[in-house]
Amino acid sequence: MLVFLRHKLTFLATPKTGTTAIEMALKPRAEIVFSKNRKHITALRYANKVAPFLEDTFGVRPASVAVMREPVDQLRSWYRYRSQKRLDGTKFSTKMISFDQFVQEVVSDSPPDRAQIGRQFNFLTDGKTRVMADHVFAYETPKAFLKFLSEHLQHQVEVAPRNVSPNVAAPLSEATLAMLKEVRAEDFILYDEVMAKGGHLISDLI
Repeated sequence: MLVFLRHKLTFLATPKTGTTAIEMALKPRAEIVFSKNRKHITALRYANKVAPFLEDTFGVRPASVAVMREPVDQLRSWYRYRSQKRLDGTKFSTKMISFDQFVQEVVSDSPPDRAQIGRQFNFLTDGKTRVMADHVFAYETPKAFLKFLSEHLQHQVEVAPRNVSPNVAAPLSEATLAMLKEVRAEDFILYDEVMAKGGHLISDLI
């Protein structure tokens, strides 16, 4: 998470949405940087805990902006990320299983360590119906997101690829896709809402 007090903006790092690249591009200009275990502070926690602290301490309550990725593609990114060589032989490696199996494990009642990942819906909302990030951009519409950042931070923002995962094949069967859409319907509904707004959803918190 990056906080830009002067520009009244906070970037929330939704996992597997290109956050490392964005962080590297914007970190030098941020007044406050949350990294490592605190990098992925949720929109709810930001709104309830961090934003009030910033307002009380600095007299500024920065608007929050985050990115959401198409749900299947976000899971595919997790799968590829955990197939990298440095995880070989660990409980987090996905190298010896198919993407189909990985998705089934993710939505199971007791996912193994390699499939224990969070949900974008839970990261961006209150876990019910309310979107807690002030602005949510679709990962698939980067130009709109970069234009927003450039205008609000008052400089041209350019992002170079970082932390790129191995490009391994990751097909998904129709049956597993249908199961995923049923179990994680909220993620797909929220993503559709973002796309219906042209890739930029403004929450009712503003």
